Amino acid sequence: MKNIAVIGAGTMGNGIAHTFAQFNYNVHLIDISEVALEKGLATITKNLDRMVVKEKISEADKINTLDNITTFTEISKGVKDVDLVIEAATENAVLKSKIFKELDGVCDEKTILATNTSSISITQIAAVTNRPDKVIGMHFMNPVPIMKLVEIIRGYNTTDEVMNLTIELSKKIGKIPVEVNDYPGFVANRILMPMINESIETLYNGVAGVAEIDTVMKLGMAHPMGPLQLADFIGLDVCLSILNVMYDGFKNPKYAPCPLLINMVMAGKLGIKSGEGFYDYSENRKAENVAKMFA
Repeated sequence: MKNIAVIGAGTMGNGIAHTFAQFNYNVHLIDISEVALEKGLATITKNLDRMVVKEKISEADKINTLDNITTFTEISKGVKDVDLVIEAATENAVLKSKIFKELDGVCDEKTILATNTSSISITQIAAVTNRPDKVIGMHFMNPVPIMKLVEIIRGYNTTDEVMNLTIELSKKIGKIPVEVNDYPGFVANRILMPMINESIETLYNGVAGVAEIDTVMKLGMAHPMGPLQLADFIGLDVCLSILNVMYDGFKNPKYAPCPLLINMVMAGKLGIKSGEGFYDYSENRKAENVAKMFA
């Protein structure tokens, strides 16, 4: 498996593309927006520059990584002759199903289809294809080039061969794969999102302020980042989508999103991506400054 296609040039997509390209895989980065592709490549370049400065890679490594990435605005062209497609589009079940239905029609029958979903059922996504045995979940963590974990999620029909290939591939790009079962939120978000949601409820109920809540969790529980700051980093809209998936899937009120989270998303306060969430990310504190904490 040397040819990889990544659908989506956003935060997760460009991070996945960066990682595979750095390990000398041929990567096709696909997005319907040329602007998104340019922005994605700019982000990859900036992250590689940071690695060069820190002497983690050489200038030649950076050039080779960028040379390994080719961009496409059409799925049918971008997935030609690839061994694996990793979808990293918005966390929306309808959109993902639409993409997988298209992928199933244009990809070679041997191509494995993976999704980076952090909460949506792999079995549900696989059901729209004629190859459910070749559909699998690869949930990377953000920022992808730095974080080691990949949750590997088997759908109901995913074969042992596809599971084993995916696990071995994850190891080859320096990740630590962990196999989990296909339930809403899997493991990472089933535990993380209720904690974030409860932190928002704590703020909403006036128990403490934003900085105070995050300080308690950082100093008292040894978390590298407070839950409200982490929510800003993930994206409040993404947090809301994941909570809604888990609430719909389990019908358990403990997963119901806090009204404050709902209102902030409706108001467009999404965290780092919008410039404001629980914290202010104006000129004196841009997103890249927060990202440095993970570099």
